[in-house]
Amino acid sequence: MSRRAGGRAGGRAARAGRARAGRARAGHTGAGHDSIPVAVLGATGAVGQRFVALLDGHPWFRVAALCASDRSAGRPYAEAAHWCLDVPMPEWARAMEVRSCDPGLPARLAFSGLDAAVAGELETRFAASGYAVVSNARNHRMDPKVPLLVPEVNHRHLDLVAAQRRRFPRGGFIVTNPNCSTVGLVMAVAPIHAAFGVRRIVATTLQAVSGAGYPGVASLDILDNVIPHIGGEEEKIEAESRKILGATGRPAAIPVSAHCHRVPVSDGHTVAISVRTARPATPAAAAAVLRGWRSPLAALGLPSLPERPVVVRDEPDRPQPRLDRMAGGGMSVTVGRIRRCPVLGLKMVALVHNTIRGAAGVAILNAELLRAKGFLG
Repeated sequence: MSRRAGGRAGGRAARAGRARAGRARAGHTGAGHDSIPVAVLGATGAVGQRFVALLDGHPWFRVAALCASDRSAGRPYAEAAHWCLDVPMPEWARAMEVRSCDPGLPARLAFSGLDAAVAGELETRFAASGYAVVSNARNHRMDPKVPLLVPEVNHRHLDLVAAQRRRFPRGGFIVTNPNCSTVGLVMAVAPIHAAFGVRRIVATTLQAVSGAGYPGVASLDILDNVIPHIGGEEEKIEAESRKILGATGRPAAIPVSAHCHRVPVSDGHTVAISVRTARPATPAAAAAVLRGWRSPLAALGLPSLPERPVVVRDEPDRPQPRLDRMAGGGMSVTVGRIRRCPVLGLKMVALVHNTIRGAAGVAILNAELLRAKGFLG
């Protein structure tokens, strides 16, 4: 994408941010009278805070409850949450009383930013109580009856919701989004898979410290250092990628090998990717496919859907986290350094904003898809 185009996209994102800030100062979320009331579970954590920020002024959803652990319940959100984002806490959220994570909330949809230690049981309770649960936690991702969604890639996997509704008589269900690095990997690979077929994938991640939550990694461990291990991360990327790239209920038969590292970057996961394709794919042909890829959901008017899901950079030193993580308002994956790989055939570098497109942002996009498809009543 040219610098001029990048400037236009940045200008749109900045104007949208100013509009949200104005609505927050006015003391409401900006949603219309027919908006869907939602709850944020785990609202005081890093991902929960990103949910709160992204839902501020959302045209379809209205935050009706902020929920967290019992030690935070009963306190004003501004007091309970150690706000760690680089955007202000919305004014409407500051005085909102934090509630316990129990069903009985004045909401139809629950966004889960819960820690995996408690998410599995709590999300099941909410689904059994009739809530639509859109989760960022890992607990239900590999359940064969639960969609693991990146909407532009595998929106047809929503067919799995029907089986859950039979399991939960009150009509609830769970939809998950993948690991934050998995999102960047599959969005870079899916268009190439559709055009040329993908036989093998090797991915090396350089993951930002915000992916570890707050307080996350100790400063003396990460400063001047690279940590070549993130517990369970490699296994998640390998399994989740196959589920997303496969057909509904049938993971893709693509071997995936992941190497994961924590690096001293605030936001933005970098993924170095090598692929073997079934049909010959030159770097120029692969770049053209990625540039031309558009979401099949564009006609639905989903508020969080970026105009370009993948942004291709031609510069030899891009993408970079500081320069490219906010592409498409943080919802686009930036791909660069598309070149020949002497081992597998094709290699490239992808960058994904891990707490927006890789977490709360893609969860909100999943919920928008649910509304557009009639799953939220």
